[in-house]
Amino acid sequence: MPGKTSTVGTARSYREEVVPASGAARQYDGFHHAFTTAERDAVYRAIFERRDVRRNFLPTPIPEHILKRVLTAAHHAGSVGFMQPWDFVVVSDRSTKRAVKRMFQKTNAEAATRYRGKRAALYRNLKLEGIEEAPINLGVTCSRQRGGPHVLGRSTVRDTDLYSTCCAIQNLWLAARAEGIGVGWVSILDHSALKRVLGVPKPVKVLAYLCLGYVSNFATRPDLETAGWRERIPLEHLIHYESWGNTVIERKGKR
Repeated sequence: MPGKTSTVGTARSYREEVVPASGAARQYDGFHHAFTTAERDAVYRAIFERRDVRRNFLPTPIPEHILKRVLTAAHHAGSVGFMQPWDFVVVSDRSTKRAVKRMFQKTNAEAATRYRGKRAALYRNLKLEGIEEAPINLGVTCSRQRGGPHVLGRSTVRDTDLYSTCCAIQNLWLAARAEGIGVGWVSILDHSALKRVLGVPKPVKVLAYLCLGYVSNFATRPDLETAGWRERIPLEHLIHYESWGNTVIERKGKR
């Protein structure tokens, strides 16, 4: 059985940030297409407890039917023109993981040289991957030619195929969390070299390399926040009303 996961504090933070006051809750619960309170809470719980997991992977295999269920969730993401540009390369072979790990180590050593002083020391202490520890690695690609030369809705913004594939990744991430599976995105990789290791055809773009596995626990806060690398930006700093710069913060400052 997968290890017990920790949810301490997360349910409380979800309640504080998302659930409306009782009067509003009663009003919205009347909509025919709304989820029940329990169903809605489960969706928000998956969102708030999703973590970029780099540690605490267990050797427990992910059953094939559960992996397929998670990939099916990814495949049901929205995509511009319904082009469905994604493919998934499932990796469980140790030698492949080892090759990707060496690739990460090389790229990560180069990335570390960009920092100085305390920031450099902090960077070197960060755990940024779980490639060999995770039972499954997953390459996510974007086939930019899929759907032909004239994909509906893509003529003005060509990169919507990349955005669509990111939606598939987020679907996968949330479904995995609901299954008790941790997901870690390894972004410090040379994608050209990764394509060669995974045998990805030249026209196809590698978008993500993910580590999947059951974990001993899910952190209550993002690792980078806990480590002091970054803090979560308050939402009120990021919402602009009618035009850029017209935020709650700006409004208060003008009073």
